[in-house]
Amino acid sequence: MSPFIAPTPRIGAGWPRRRWGGSSVFHLVPGLNQYWHPWLLGGRASGTAVVGGETWLLDGAQVYGEKNWGREGFPNSWWWGQAQGFDDPAACVAFAGGEVIAGPLRTTVTALVVRLPSGRVLRLGDPVVSPVRTWASAESWSLRGRGFGWSVEVEAHSPVGNAHVLPVPLPSEHRNTPGAIEHLDGQMTVWVRRRGQLVWRGETALAGLEYGGRGHAEAELARRGVPITEPGAPAQ
Repeated sequence: MSPFIAPTPRIGAGWPRRRWGGSSVFHLVPGLNQYWHPWLLGGRASGTAVVGGETWLLDGAQVYGEKNWGREGFPNSWWWGQAQGFDDPAACVAFAGGEVIAGPLRTTVTALVVRLPSGRVLRLGDPVVSPVRTWASAESWSLRGRGFGWSVEVEAHSPVGNAHVLPVPLPSEHRNTPGAIEHLDGQMTVWVRRRGQLVWRGETALAGLEYGGRGHAEAELARRGVPITEPGAPAQ
């Protein structure tokens, strides 16, 4: 196996000082199965990677950082996306959604964060004041969010045959299991409007996209003829 020399990120556009993080008011609800916060929306890397005998210089590469935590790992079903590589390198888009469970509470939500080229950060996803509607599958992600005079549309897609099936942890069982259909080079288009007027439109072919859930992952492995004991199956 070729060694990987991890790059050192240089902190750039971090999360603005706000009362809550990416999960909005859900940060205040104790005991949820999953919390999400995109804390770094635009850093730069410094370092190298050695892959297959080649050395890749990573200096200046764009960096994104987020954290996930919760009571029992990943939700039963979820969707996620993150993209940079737009014409304006200051732009960044990230979203995460799925089933939220805490005792008798059970609902489905999506949080959507956009860092505009101007540096302004938009966060939508509060179910009451800035809801985000989502339609997701293993090949396409469509989001519509609106709130505070802003509206954001996201369209993303990537063929499922290009995806990797990755493991996710089951903390209470102390093991991993196939759980995420992961795309590393999806297409994404974003439209941001302020009171109906287009403020920014961006496209990228470097979107990370994910469709999660044990049932989805196991079905994809079965379609490929791969045992579920091999969650790191390459794209077919």
